[in-house]
Amino acid sequence: MAYLLTVSLIWAFSFGLTKGLTAGLDGTFVATARLFLALLVFLPFLRLKGVTFRTAAALTGIGAVQFGLMYLAYNESFRYLPAYQVALFTITTPILVTLLADALDRTFRLRALAAALLAMAGTAVVVFQSGALDATLRGFLFVQLSNIAFATGQIVYKRLRAGQPALRDRNIFALLYAGAFVTALTVMLLKKDFSVMLNSTHLITLLYLGIIASGLGFFLWNKGATQVNAGTLAVMNNAKVPLGVTCSLLFFGESADLPRLAISLALLATAVWLAEKR
Repeated sequence: MAYLLTVSLIWAFSFGLTKGLTAGLDGTFVATARLFLALLVFLPFLRLKGVTFRTAAALTGIGAVQFGLMYLAYNESFRYLPAYQVALFTITTPILVTLLADALDRTFRLRALAAALLAMAGTAVVVFQSGALDATLRGFLFVQLSNIAFATGQIVYKRLRAGQPALRDRNIFALLYAGAFVTALTVMLLKKDFSVMLNSTHLITLLYLGIIASGLGFFLWNKGATQVNAGTLAVMNNAKVPLGVTCSLLFFGESADLPRLAISLALLATAVWLAEKR
């Protein structure tokens, strides 16, 4: 679980660091740039010896869905929703992870589902804002598509690695980023109204997002996913939200409702305990 916690902290720190820094940039360009940089990081480690064509195709497809489709849908949702609503609607990911894992394993793990529901409640405590949610249906659907893509990718990768333990994650991960990059690039090039104006702040932010948050982050996340059960994986999908608020308080001088944050962290800790309990 150390890998998942490390990535959650990386992504939590990214919330405050990147807030507003990519404003004005096309969402498909941001996704494509991040994935291209992540691909460059892992290309030197690519080793295809012992990897069959079928496995390589599967890994490329996983990346296309988990990172490519996920980023495209996630960025598109910001056209219709304010940031806090996007955060609110991502809390369904633990439920999706649990249900998908159970469906593929043809079983029903009540404890894992209970832990996922508890994690969702814990995240809702800190991200939900009072008042009417006037989000458009289109924005909500884009967020759910992003959640489904990310949940599907990590579960399928976990199952693939379980069936091929001889593979080394770092030697094959470039294939995932290649599939994701091609997917994002294709959509970007198909846009007729595409234009990009970069400044130095944009460039530095994109370098961080691509190399650290995406490149290192997604690699460690999927590697961590292979080492925990489905319930813990589901719960940890929501850990970044209250951690992100905590980082914003400590490092970026933002304000938050401290009692709600404490309740959220307590619920998430309980959810992890429940998921890990034998």
